[in-house]
Amino acid sequence: MKSNLQIISGKYRGKKLVLPSDARPTQNMARGAIFNMLTDVIDTTKQISIWDVFAGSGAFGLECLSRFNNPKVVFTDIAKSSIDTVKKNLNAINEVATVELCDAISVISKFGVGSDLVFIDPPYPDFNFGVLFVKKLAKVIKSGTVLIWEFESDKQPNNLEDNWEIVKDKTYGRARFLFLIKK
Repeated sequence: MKSNLQIISGKYRGKKLVLPSDARPTQNMARGAIFNMLTDVIDTTKQISIWDVFAGSGAFGLECLSRFNNPKVVFTDIAKSSIDTVKKNLNAINEVATVELCDAISVISKFGVGSDLVFIDPPYPDFNFGVLFVKKLAKVIKSGTVLIWEFESDKQPNNLEDNWEIVKDKTYGRARFLFLIKK
């Protein structure tokens, strides 16, 4: 799918991204704001491990590859078209990362454990799937891990306080972003 989606900053700034046909990507403006806020909650000058969970085009993880100091990035998605798209986008910037076709819930213990930063943007129509993912993730990740969760702005996740500290809560149009840190 042709789009205006691109890498916003860093060494690959301006690189256009390919999208899968069913994509609902985080728009450039919102993604830029997310990365500006990230500097307050994570040290991006040291090597960090990032998991772009419902990768779609891989825009979040690709932005990390462009901006951060030698990050280790994992992309996962259940849709083959998304995985193929992530691979095309990685090839276009000549970067290497782990890319896996899988159900996110089934690999939480595999990829969540070592992650410093996790980005989730589950399908909007299934908000409860995102809630389930966040609850299961909290059981395996280390204290201090940052989670950025995108969902529809009219939704309200409940009962996160036991495992997470909400450090930022921002809305951009239809999308709401929670910045959480594992207690």
